[in-house]
Amino acid sequence: MAKQKVAMLTAGGLAPCLSSAVGGLIQRYTDVAPEIDIIAYRSGYQGVLLADSIAVTPAMRERAHLLHRYGGSPIGNSRVKLTNAADCVKRGLVKEGENPLRVAAERLAADGVTILHTIGGDDTNTTAADLAAYLGANGYDLTVVGLPKTVDNDVVPIRQSLGAWTAAEVGADFFDNVSNEQTAAPRTLVIHEVMGRHCGWLTAATARAYIQKTSANEYVEGFMMNAGLKNIDGLYLPEMAFNIEAEGERLRTIMEKTGQVTLFVSEGAALDAIVAEREAAGETIKRDAFGHVKIDTINVGGWFQKQFASIIGAERSMVQKSGYFARSAPANGDDLRLIQGMVDLAVENALNKVSGVTGHDEGQGGKLRVIEFPRIKGGKAFDMAAPWFAEVMNHIGQKYVEA
Repeated sequence: MAKQKVAMLTAGGLAPCLSSAVGGLIQRYTDVAPEIDIIAYRSGYQGVLLADSIAVTPAMRERAHLLHRYGGSPIGNSRVKLTNAADCVKRGLVKEGENPLRVAAERLAADGVTILHTIGGDDTNTTAADLAAYLGANGYDLTVVGLPKTVDNDVVPIRQSLGAWTAAEVGADFFDNVSNEQTAAPRTLVIHEVMGRHCGWLTAATARAYIQKTSANEYVEGFMMNAGLKNIDGLYLPEMAFNIEAEGERLRTIMEKTGQVTLFVSEGAALDAIVAEREAAGETIKRDAFGHVKIDTINVGGWFQKQFASIIGAERSMVQKSGYFARSAPANGDDLRLIQGMVDLAVENALNKVSGVTGHDEGQGGKLRVIEFPRIKGGKAFDMAAPWFAEVMNHIGQKYVEA
């Protein structure tokens, strides 16, 4: 029997789980199969293509528990699509005429890797599936077990992706401070832009966490620092239909009454309309290797600011983005427990040569299992029928309909 060797990589954007998942995998293999060598490819698939890896030494294994304390990735991320040869050539990752899948496959084979763990979103894990299929077709047996990472919580058919709970909690902490900007000047509009390309889950969950966090506050009666200062007056998601003019009138009434308006906006809200508007004006929209709009270049919050500020009569307006702050945080207690369960399952199945992505399978009653790669997709919409979302919107006082 060939000697087993484990490799791992993290890819895509950051999420509050990467460091902990890497540490957890190292700890679990050290517990159940300490004889297996472990390497980590630096900066995701880029490291595979460039033969850039980190050997996990015994000393690193002994201190792997410390990785649970940190955000970011201890082995680095990148966005590389192995089936996009032109992009790989442009970035100097392969030579002209080379097939990135073949280069990656040959590297894994040369390194003696028999198990690959990918920690990332749908793009990361479907790329891993492409790689495993290529290797299998060329006579090399590789087991690939992914762990689902995304603050958007938008991976089909996985109920809860790693890092999303933490991102919501930390985003709420971020805005609890920012909300105090309402005291800096009269008639202020503050917009909290939250990450979420196609899925409004994180924005909605951040609003819920913020409401829960601030609802227990105590104030000195008579001052301007009161419960009203912490209100959310509007929430806008990609899954939601809304009329700017009608919402503007509703928000203007609030501004006249309270002298302030606070909005939570998903960075994917109205994204298609904004992109179409800018392309119609002749602008070239930047996209990544996977063909996704580079959403950080769109400035959705700024678009909402432009639409609403004049309508509601704001004398001061600002957009504050919690995304990088939230996604870079260490995992909270809820995510640590979720990570542990998925890590244990990932290692067990990898050793049994079962490939797929770990997760609570919504197609099988929420059972935690290794889900087959062909079923993994991105862009899962947030279910606005969730009872907790109705509670959030009732608290805000905003009517809503699906797009």
